[in-house]
Amino acid sequence: MNRRLFILAALALAGCATATPPPTRIVAPLGAGFAELEPLYQAKAERDALTIRVSSNGCTAKADFAFYVERQGDAVTLAFGRKRVDHCRSFAAGHADLSFTWEELGLPAHAPVFLLNPLVGWRGP
Repeated sequence: MNRRLFILAALALAGCATATPPPTRIVAPLGAGFAELEPLYQAKAERDALTIRVSSNGCTAKADFAFYVERQGDAVTLAFGRKRVDHCRSFAAGHADLSFTWEELGLPAHAPVFLLNPLVGWRGP
């Protein structure tokens, strides 16, 4: 999936928000590429939720992200993508922790999940 396609899909979902609430779960199409996913500083699977740490300029919120779930047999893959860019101006680089409940993701709490986002090291203070 290239960046242009991802942005167009996010805009299409945002445009539908006025008519009906956007879906909370989007299934990725088969064979979709995942080269343009949001880099994560951390991912933590907890009892009730999955918490991800992402870069932030001070205004990053959970609503700025979409997630994609794909099931192929017993294998479940999960990917996070940013819908809106954080345009805030902060003096220091920052991060935000975002929690998504297993119920929100449409996944059982104890099932194995393959996270497709790249993990990068935190470079802040």
